[in-house]
Amino acid sequence: MARLLIEGGHPIAGTVRPAGNKNAAMPMICAALLTDQPVVLHNVPRIGDVDNLLLILQGLGVDVAWQGPNTLHLHARTLAFAEPDPALFRQLRGSLTLMGPMLGRTGAFRVAGSAGGDDIGRRRIDTHLQIFSALGVELMGEGDTFALQIDGDLQGADVLLDEASVTATENGVMAAALAQGTTVFRNAACEPHVSDLCRLLVAMGCDIDGIGTNRLIIEGQPALGGAEFTVGPDFMEIGTWIGLGAVTSGELRIEGVVAEDLRMMQMVFRERLGLEMALLPGRAGERDTLVVAAEQALAVAPEFGGGIPCIASAPWPGFPTDVLSIALVVATQSAGTVLFHEKMFESRLYFVDRLIAMGARIVFCDPHRVVVSGPSPLYGQRVSTPDIRAGMALILAALCAEGVTEIGNVTEIDRGYSDIGNRLVRLGAHLERIPD
Repeated sequence: MARLLIEGGHPIAGTVRPAGNKNAAMPMICAALLTDQPVVLHNVPRIGDVDNLLLILQGLGVDVAWQGPNTLHLHARTLAFAEPDPALFRQLRGSLTLMGPMLGRTGAFRVAGSAGGDDIGRRRIDTHLQIFSALGVELMGEGDTFALQIDGDLQGADVLLDEASVTATENGVMAAALAQGTTVFRNAACEPHVSDLCRLLVAMGCDIDGIGTNRLIIEGQPALGGAEFTVGPDFMEIGTWIGLGAVTSGELRIEGVVAEDLRMMQMVFRERLGLEMALLPGRAGERDTLVVAAEQALAVAPEFGGGIPCIASAPWPGFPTDVLSIALVVATQSAGTVLFHEKMFESRLYFVDRLIAMGARIVFCDPHRVVVSGPSPLYGQRVSTPDIRAGMALILAALCAEGVTEIGNVTEIDRGYSDIGNRLVRLGAHLERIPD
């Protein structure tokens, strides 16, 4: 397995631009299956999960071509099979969003094996199946092997989702785009990447009302056309850069941000962990810039009356679960005590044993809660990353630790962060990648 050797104690400073949002790009790539016309996507991150998804699409008969560093041309003239490669399907969670487009385009979807992705706890697909059933889809099979099919056309329906699942909402919207009649999704997810997908579908000819809210109304179309669309910036990666600047004492300018997407993150980092940052409005036609100040004295702000504050993950517009691991490392360098509550995944916080080995003062309360007291000096150790976000959190810890840290299994990080080693080196990090 590839490893990173990181020497801590060097400020991460300079200017950086976030990559395209992985969680938007993945379903957008799948949306190309909804039409026999070309779809061109700009600002697509060059990451492992995208590469694997493109291999699945090629196996289904889709023409795939990179046109420049981050522009992707997709053309699903015909679809050869209704069943993706099981081995590839099991490697990434994003493969689930093949179901909606395949049902809409071919009326069938078969797979042997469950979708993969980060090992952060139970990730159910019942909400996906609830939506498909409401649209007239029949489920067959048992265990991890199942088939979905529709006799005739998908039919619009009024569906109350049993949870505001991001991927289930995305699957449902894509299936409904080719359904007969009107579909209403209530309690729909409304994360920025869900909204981005909806805007792409509108560009392809779908009629969607309520974008950005938890009530989506989709008017199904007999066919969709091609489109050209730019993937928005990855606000989870922006949260990572905020944390990097904070724990390494460097001034970091993050260009090309969408201010509205950062409101909760800014509030938590500023009001809970004492992080100073400034949002600089962009000129006409340009996005904003976020500046993380150098040499900060981080301090946890106690709650009124002296209580221990809590940072909890929540569905949008709450604090993103994918940034919780980053905030946790920042808390190890902040004066004071804070409770972290991961409400969505029961294994997200299991990586804290690596931070404890590096010197962090963390009490593991239960699979969903830990208490962090800081500031704690961290020391280089040999660790291995269990998933994308934990891996990036370990990089943060290594960059502010004394000595050298060796991080193993870094291909997990490659799944979600584009060229992260070289980007960090350009900002002042001292690191070396040791290949497999």
